[in-house]
Amino acid sequence: MTFNLDPYCGSAPVPQLLMSDWNFDPYLLLAIGIAAAFTLLPARRDNRVGQWLVALALFVVVFVSPLCALSSALFSARAVHHIVLISLVAPLAWRFVFGHAMLLDRVPSIFIFVFHTTMLWLWHLPLPYAWALSGSIPYWIMEIPLLLSAAWLWKEILDARRPSGGALVVCAATLLQMTALGAYLTFASHPLFSPHFQTAPAYGLSALEDQQLAGLLMWIPASLPFAAAFLFRIAQAITRPSGGLVAGRNPVAARLPH
Repeated sequence: MTFNLDPYCGSAPVPQLLMSDWNFDPYLLLAIGIAAAFTLLPARRDNRVGQWLVALALFVVVFVSPLCALSSALFSARAVHHIVLISLVAPLAWRFVFGHAMLLDRVPSIFIFVFHTTMLWLWHLPLPYAWALSGSIPYWIMEIPLLLSAAWLWKEILDARRPSGGALVVCAATLLQMTALGAYLTFASHPLFSPHFQTAPAYGLSALEDQQLAGLLMWIPASLPFAAAFLFRIAQAITRPSGGLVAGRNPVAARLPH
C-alpha cells in the first residue's frame, strides 16, 4: 500500500534552502500560545518557570525551526525530532500537563508502559509512518499521542508520589524496548521508509544509511535520559529512610529535584 505524500512540514527542501525553511503555520503558533498560557500557571506555582521555558523552546525547535522541514527529507531527522519530544520535552513538561491529574495515579504502571511503547513502535513502522506523512491530520494523529504518552510515562518515572520500584521497572523496560527499536532500524537489511527513498541522497546519505543513522540515534542518545532517570530513582530510593523501593510519598523524596 502506498500513500500520496503531503507532509505537514512541507516537501523536502534542497540543502541550500534548508535554513530558510521555517514553519510559521498560524494555527500551530496559536496552539503553542494557548498551550503556553495554560501551562504557565502550574510552572509559576511550582517555581519551575525556567524548566517551562526550556520545554517551550524545544517544542518550537521541533515544530517551527528548519528541523521540521528536514524531517520531511531524512528519517534520521525525524528520529531527532521524536527524540527531542520523547526524551527532552516530555520529561520537562509532564508536570505542567499531568502534575495535578490525581486520577492518573490509579492507572497501573504496566498500562502506561504498554501505551507509550505501542505509540512509539506504531509510528516507526513503515506503513503507519508513510500514512502520517500523507497530510496534516495524519501527522498530528502521530505527534500528539506520541508526546502525551511520553509525558505520561515520564510522570510515572519521575513523580515522587509514585513508588520507586514501579518507576525503576518502567524505566528499565523502556530502555530495553528503545534498544530493540534502535537495533531493528540499524540492522534492517534494506530501507523501509519509502517517503525518504528519493530525498535522503540530496543530503549525502542513501536511504539505508539514513535509516541506520536513525536507529543509532534512537538506540543511544534517546536512551541516555532514561538511564539517568533510572540512576536518579535508585539514589532517591536509597535516601528514603523507611520506604525503600516500594515507598510512595516521602518528605525526603519530595525535596529532591526531579
